[in-house]
Amino acid sequence: MREEEKKHTSQKSSVQKFFKKRWVFPAVYLASAAIIITAILWYQASGNDVAEENQYGFDQPTDNEFDNPAMEVNRSLENFVMPLENPDTAVIEKQFYDVDASAEEQAAALVVYNNSYQPNQGIDISMDGKEFDVQASMSGTVTKVLEDELLGNVIEIEHDKGIVTLYQSVKDFKVKEGDTVKQGQTIAKAGKSTLNKDAGIHVHFEIRKDGVAVNPLDYVNKSLATLQEASLEEEQKTDQEEQAGEESSEQQSSEENAGTENPDSEQPAEEESTDPAEDQENTDANETEEQADPSSDESEDQATENPDEEKKENQ
Repeated sequence: MREEEKKHTSQKSSVQKFFKKRWVFPAVYLASAAIIITAILWYQASGNDVAEENQYGFDQPTDNEFDNPAMEVNRSLENFVMPLENPDTAVIEKQFYDVDASAEEQAAALVVYNNSYQPNQGIDISMDGKEFDVQASMSGTVTKVLEDELLGNVIEIEHDKGIVTLYQSVKDFKVKEGDTVKQGQTIAKAGKSTLNKDAGIHVHFEIRKDGVAVNPLDYVNKSLATLQEASLEEEQKTDQEEQAGEESSEQQSSEENAGTENPDSEQPAEEESTDPAEDQENTDANETEEQADPSSDESEDQATENPDEEKKENQ
């Protein structure tokens, strides 16, 4: 028993001596602080990894209700430009057909083909009969590349939902369907078309909103927002005109109904009388006239008797 007590007392004394040293407690504090800081850093690093996975993971649901691709910021800041490098030296062979233009301007904007007249839905641009590179008027996605002899081949680029530019009478395609193009990028070369042979080497350029062609010259150096707002104003104007037309048609129908409800108010000038008393009076008048004029019957009888009397006198 005494030996065991001696061992315990010796162990306690050695521990006490260890903790009595000056460097023991600072070392313990530093080790504890290092462990705590390491744990905090590890926790933060693991939390950021989870956040990044949630933020950029492809399987995460988005707030885009219709799942439409977002438009690039640079594209929204762009303005429409002419589809060639040097627009100042270009010549517009045929203007856009404007319903508000004068009769002479409208006649000049008609395309004649096979003895038929078609309004020009864009502008025809040439460079004194020389070939030139056709460039994208605005950044977008190529939605159509079509070979067409009549139109002289077609390229369609979509810039926003419903807003596209069309490039006809081109050759040597530099793009294909699905390509993403930048503003000013060469997409083809100017060529010829059967529809408008008189223009020679040219490019037919159109800007369309929801399938409706607009005058490209009205929107060159203007943004997509300008075209969208203008189209909204036109739609509102069209709706107002349609509403006014419906109101006028309803008013005309109401007037016609009012006229049919009172047909007796207007009687024809020459209408036969259906009164029996008037018919009886007309009959009596005719009989009295016949009785009052018997000379006609007597003259006829005398005419029949005179030939026999003349014969007797001659004998």
